[in-house]
Amino acid sequence: MRYEEYTIEGRNAVTEAFRSGKTIDKLYVLDGCHDGAVNTIKTLARKQDTIVNYVNKERLDQMSATGKHQGVIAQAAAYDYAEVEDILQAARDKNEPPFIFLLDEIEDPHNLGAIIRTANLCGAHGVIIPKRRAAGLTATVVKASAGAINYTPVAKVNNIAKTIEELKKEGIWFVCADMGGEVMYRHNLTGPIGLVIGNEGNGVSRLVKEKCDYVASIPMKGDIDSLNASVAAGVLAYEIVRQRLQGN
Repeated sequence: MRYEEYTIEGRNAVTEAFRSGKTIDKLYVLDGCHDGAVNTIKTLARKQDTIVNYVNKERLDQMSATGKHQGVIAQAAAYDYAEVEDILQAARDKNEPPFIFLLDEIEDPHNLGAIIRTANLCGAHGVIIPKRRAAGLTATVVKASAGAINYTPVAKVNNIAKTIEELKKEGIWFVCADMGGEVMYRHNLTGPIGLVIGNEGNGVSRLVKEKCDYVASIPMKGDIDSLNASVAAGVLAYEIVRQRLQGN
């Protein structure tokens, strides 16, 4: 997959991408540019609820592969997003209690791809990511998922904390990964469950953590204090799998 396939440069190309219905994750616009063509693009972005980032010319020049960005660069999703309801329906179709990954601002596309792969292999019904301050379904993510993206729906939401509140109404319990929590083996992680994994540097945000029913830690005996986010997701996910298989 090439950069050019999912990064769209130039006013006409970006406008046509929006009008064709292509899913645009992020739009980068030259700060201070307000001419008619750019304003049209910003209007189209608002209609699609695309994140708009205002940046300086140097940043756009660094991002550009063609050198002809004309003050606008769009990043299109390399794969279609699902809806949260699609994930719940996947669980119903399999007659299984929902098992969902919720990612609180995972920024590294390789981590996101690896987590989607893990979600598929451990039988999770889908992955939920936030719109802002997080990696989207870029070509790098699709490649890192090693094909799992074809089988595991990924939904994008405005607010992870609010989504947790809504999913609790469906009877789902939530556990987040945090070094300050109770060791994961002491939690009952069977039944309908959402596994929350936090940002690579800051972990799970305070607001999201407060919405979770359990805070689980992974026992570590080494000399460094944390695991890579995708590795932590795998360790916790397979504790959930173990408990589901054994009935805790």
